[in-house]
Amino acid sequence: MTMTIVWMVLALLILLVLRVPVAIALLVPSLIYVLLDPTASLQLAAQQTLSGVNSFPLLAVPLFIMLGNIANVSGISDRLFNAATALIGHVRGSLGYVNVATSFGFAWMSGAAISDAAALGRVQVPAMTKRGYGEGFSVGLTASSSLIAPILPPSIPAIIYAVTAGLSVGALFVAGVLPALLLVTVLCLVVWWSTRKDDGLRLAAVRGRERWLPVLSALPALGAAVVVLGGILGGFFTPTEAAGIGVLYMLALSACYRTLTRANLTRIVSSTVETGGAVLLIVCAAALFGWVLARERAPQLAAEAIFSLTSSPIVFLLLLNLLLIVVGAVLEPTAAILILVPVLAPVATQFGLDPLHIAMVIIFNLMLGLLTPPVGLVLFVLSSVTDIPVSRVIRGAVPFYVPLLLVLLIVTFFPFFTTWLPGLVR
Repeated sequence: MTMTIVWMVLALLILLVLRVPVAIALLVPSLIYVLLDPTASLQLAAQQTLSGVNSFPLLAVPLFIMLGNIANVSGISDRLFNAATALIGHVRGSLGYVNVATSFGFAWMSGAAISDAAALGRVQVPAMTKRGYGEGFSVGLTASSSLIAPILPPSIPAIIYAVTAGLSVGALFVAGVLPALLLVTVLCLVVWWSTRKDDGLRLAAVRGRERWLPVLSALPALGAAVVVLGGILGGFFTPTEAAGIGVLYMLALSACYRTLTRANLTRIVSSTVETGGAVLLIVCAAALFGWVLARERAPQLAAEAIFSLTSSPIVFLLLLNLLLIVVGAVLEPTAAILILVPVLAPVATQFGLDPLHIAMVIIFNLMLGLLTPPVGLVLFVLSSVTDIPVSRVIRGAVPFYVPLLLVLLIVTFFPFFTTWLPGLVR
């Protein structure tokens, strides 16, 4: 590894430790490199920076962010929660299952764990603690179930990854379906095990109109998943076009629900601009940083270093998981994908690993970072919406690392879960 790569990585880490915004932390060492290299120029640097966002598929990111914001502001998350409660509230541990089921339903619209935690945490955690569930269990389960959103389509990390690695966005969407269902299954098993001896953790059964009206009220919201994923898989439109159509669908649905007020629309637009702008700024900065790494042959050097350690795909996957868990704990997922994928994806290909498989391994690992201090964005969001101190939120999330790591290991060493479904629809 050249000294140039070493000092750039060290400069990035130092800036991140100093709490410099991620985009600035990526730009500073990159611009210093350009200024010191006589063969580079600021004009070339500007071209490389803008090339990072000059991508039609990337336009889907702010659109899916807007779709999730509409679902959040318009009260659709509340309708999903009420529908799930009406259906399975009478089961022991029902609000735990409702927590997972609501996150699964909301995931088809949000695409981001933070949106899920913000929209559902304010409803789920107070409802569970009020009914006798422990505070730690409630926030831990809510944090864990929020990870369904960035794995299940329309996953925003999947869009970023697909654009970075040159993969099909639609194929990567489909690759996330079975891992997401596996995560749902494991979390439901955790709920069953944790509540199996407490018969008081159930609600009174509701019948007739009281049971089916909330369900009928929430059904149109799930139409967004049909429009987006069905349109992509059916070949009717691209993921970017699907995002735009999904936004129009949700706006029309909010208008029917009479929640699309001027104040709500202002909140939706401002939140979308703020979040989308932050993501795309990171994409620009990471494009320049990645260009510098490619110019210094970082992917080739990484491949040589890894092959000098092992020629076994299994050992490589273990090393990859260890690296990503550490990186995910200190770096925001979008930036981590943009920096690491151009380096790691070619190495994984040389080990004979399927690109969709390795994509889901990387995405799942980095999503665990959202539950891991010191970054742990989901933890801070849940603390904000529930008024529970971050330290107690972290303590509640820690026991859930075991089932989450179990899912990660299954996804890592059983490629079937990520490659079978895309193989059927190709």
